[in-house]
Amino acid sequence: MIDLHTHTIFSDGELIPAELVRRAEVLGYKALCMTDHADEATTYHILENVLRFVKKHGHFFDINVLAGVELTHVPPALIAEMVKSARDAGAQVVVMHGETPVEPVAPGTNLAAIEAGVDILAHPGLITDEEVKLAVEKGVALEITTRGGHSYTNGHVAAMARKHGAKLVVNNDAHAPRDLVGEDLRRTIALGAGLTVDEYRQTEANAWEIVQRCMK
Repeated sequence: MIDLHTHTIFSDGELIPAELVRRAEVLGYKALCMTDHADEATTYHILENVLRFVKKHGHFFDINVLAGVELTHVPPALIAEMVKSARDAGAQVVVMHGETPVEPVAPGTNLAAIEAGVDILAHPGLITDEEVKLAVEKGVALEITTRGGHSYTNGHVAAMARKHGAKLVVNNDAHAPRDLVGEDLRRTIALGAGLTVDEYRQTEANAWEIVQRCMK
């Protein structure tokens, strides 16, 4: 199991990085990325602190620990600039808070994020054919999420990814200990979204590919 979308006290999560990583380790996760909500005001602060934790403490855990951000409610016109800023600040994974049906995300966010080449477009809601085709071209992974509310459109995301050959990853979007689901529930949510067993296994391979790219 790999989770590339989680939150700590550096945004709206409940856990400090050490506890989040430890809990994921105990559940059997092999890699975890902390991706706190970020915008122009918080990106550098988040990454400065989380990267310090990863560098000084990460190797003490039996799990690959990464530092990233989830760019959130950034105006679409500024997304490309913010993606570059996040990478320049050391983000190993850049996630974009997509057009979920349960939050007032600005229209055009999905497209701008894909054009900017984020690593993962989180909970992209009713993503369009045009956007998914571009995600394939750009190598942007689309997220199947275990988080309530955001998961309402998992079935649509899975169907669109299959239609166009887009890469999928499964993430928890964890904000609290209860959000780190175990292997059985994680698999059930993926299959409930319409994935086959082989497609679910491919999501983990896709996530591991991102981890390996970050560790180089």
